[in-house]
Parts: sequence; C-alpha cells; structure tokens
Amino acid sequence: MSLRPLAAGLLAALALTLPLPARAGDRPVRIGVLNDQSGPYADHQGQGSVIAARLAVEDFGAKVGRPVEVVAADHQNKTDIGAAIARRWYDQDGVDLIVDVPNSAVALAVSTLAREKNRVFIGSGAGTAELTGRQCSPNTIHWTYDTWALGHGLAKALVAQGGRSWYFITADYTFGKDLEASAAEEVAAAGGSVKGSARHPIGSSDFSSYLLQAQASGADVIGVANAGDDTSNTLKQASEFGIAPAQRLAGLILNVTHMPALGLKATQGVHIVTGYYWDTDEGTRAFAARYAARHPRRAMPNDMQAGVYSAVAHYLKTLAAGTDPADGRAVVAAMKAMPTDDPVFGKGSIRADGRKLHPMHLLVTKTEAESKGGWDFFRIVRTIPADEAWRPLAAGGCPLVKS
Repeated sequence: MSLRPLAAGLLAALALTLPLPARAGDRPVRIGVLNDQSGPYADHQGQGSVIAARLAVEDFGAKVGRPVEVVAADHQNKTDIGAAIARRWYDQDGVDLIVDVPNSAVALAVSTLAREKNRVFIGSGAGTAELTGRQCSPNTIHWTYDTWALGHGLAKALVAQGGRSWYFITADYTFGKDLEASAAEEVAAAGGSVKGSARHPIGSSDFSSYLLQAQASGADVIGVANAGDDTSNTLKQASEFGIAPAQRLAGLILNVTHMPALGLKATQGVHIVTGYYWDTDEGTRAFAARYAARHPRRAMPNDMQAGVYSAVAHYLKTLAAGTDPADGRAVVAAMKAMPTDDPVFGKGSIRADGRKLHPMHLLVTKTEAESKGGWDFFRIVRTIPADEAWRPLAAGGCPLVKS
C-alpha cells in the first residue's frame, strides 16, 4: 500500500512543538521538511522523512532553549511549486531550515533561495553533486549521498567483478543525468565501455521499450539511473523479462524501501551503495526500531530518511551551542566547524564545499535462503572509507574552495 497522505502542494498538518519555556522575545525554531508526499518518491522520503525529523527534535530540541517546530509540504516534483513553498516558508512563515528535498531541480532552486534569504538548506533526498560543485552555497549542506558517490562507487565495484560494458535506463532530469554521467565516468576510467542509454520521464509505468533496448545492447550491466517508484517498476519488469542473470542489474539508487514490493527473487545479485543500512550495527538498529514504531506500516528507514534525522540532529546541536538560527551563513559555518556524530552515520565532518563526509557501504541482496524474513534484504560486501567514497574536494569546482 502506497503512502500518499497529503494534499499536493499544501502544508501538512504535521507540526510538532515541544513544550519548552521560551524566553521573552524568542520565536520558535522552524524546520520545514520539503519533499514528494504524493508522487513516485513519496514512499521513499515523504512521511518517513517527517518522522525522522520529529525524532531528532525529540532527542536534541530541548537543548536549544526555545520551541522547535517541524512542518512539511509536498513539492509535487515541480520546481515552481517547490520554490514557491520555500519562498513562503522563508519570507512569511519563519522557517529557518529546509531539509530533504528529493528531486535535484527543486533542490537547486531551494539552495538558491536559501542563499538569497540567508537561511539554511540541507539536502538529504537530493542527489545532484552540483550542490557541492559549481552551484555550492555558504547556506547549503549536502548530507546523505550524491550522484558522484553512488555512480562511481557502484560502477567501480561492478567493473571489478567483470561488468565492463554498460547500458543505462535513466530518468530524464538533472539527477538521472548526473547519476548516469558519474557511473559512465568510472566505467571509462576502468577501461570499460558504455553501449548507450534510454531516458524516460519521472513517473513512468511502462519500461518495456527501454528494457528491450538495454537487452538488445548486449551490455554486461544495465545501470538503473532513476529513483523511487521508477526504480521499482524498472526492476520488476526486468525480472518479468528474465533479463538476469544474462545481464546484471545495477540499482544505482535502490534502497530498502523498494524491497518489500520487489522481493528478493526479483533482485538477486543486485548491488547498491548506501550510507546507511538499518542492520549494520547496534546504533543503526536502535534508530530503525524507534523509527519503525512510529511508521504506519512499521517500515524500516532508508538512507535518506535516516539522513534527515542525522542532519536535523547536527543542526540542533549547533543551535544549542549558541548560534543564532536567523543567520543561515553563521549556522552553516558552525555546522562545518563542529564534528558530526550520531548513531546513524557515526563520526564524520562537513567539508568547505558543504559535503557531509561519512563512509559508504557496498551491499548486495541476500538470497532467499540467507534472509531471515521481514526487512532482512541485504548484506554488506564492503565499507568504503570517506576519503574514497566522495568526489575529491578540488575536483568539484565549488567557488567556496580556495585553490
């Protein structure tokens, strides 16, 4: 059952205000979760990201010394709607931080607004590496993942396993194109080749023609460079076509929330790269248990939802240290200066370009015999250290980075 609980484009009735005594003249700190609440990414961010933000406020909001509120809205994967909501939040509603924002085109627009209004934007669901590249901003932090890390990390692993020729099925917007380009760059660097790509609009339901093109290419690997329900539909139809094991499938942004609908039989041997998997250690399992207890379907969090928790937690720690939430640049500078540490990603840091650094994990789907059932879908093949996982600082072209 899909979770589509909010009317498109409207603020959700999801505000959480902690009953803290406010000092005279203090206004609440307001955190806006902006994402897809009704479309192809709704199950993969949506309400789950709001739950994660609330958990962070419960854990760290009391130390801020003033009320903390969480509000949410649906950007419908439309740049104009997302930008209008962000502008209203910043200008009229006193929102200090906007977080999550899957859909890279919307994320880039919100990043521009945050800089203009001197507020804070933290992308957890956003993918494009341009947020820490040429379009980096002193008001923006990119938290959970990016297209460079996923594309390079997964392509490197699969080329090493013999997947030397690739064909891509790609979402036709900034995120998909960036993801394809990152993977293709790594394939070429390792001496492999790209045999072609097929691009599709967001929210497609029929991937048969794209899969037939990929199958006809004879490529060793079919790189699935889309997200949300598009990824689920691509992989489900690939299974129906019997594409594997003759050709391997690379879920460039597959995550645990896709898996109940897909099942292990349809995803055998599929590798992913992610910064968070719920069954990694005691800390990740404890967070996942708390999250699942709040979720209407008792779902486990994916990396982007866990990233919202981590990002909001670090933001609130910075405010608790005395930084004024009204000065977005000062808040981001303080967040960069403070080491990150939480049960989701462990210890980490934030670079000058706004890139949050933490290890990434190469995972592979378990066999049906290996799985214990429930949400037990993946095993960790390798942990990729942070200095290897992310694009080198000097390579992104961020104007904030001194040469």
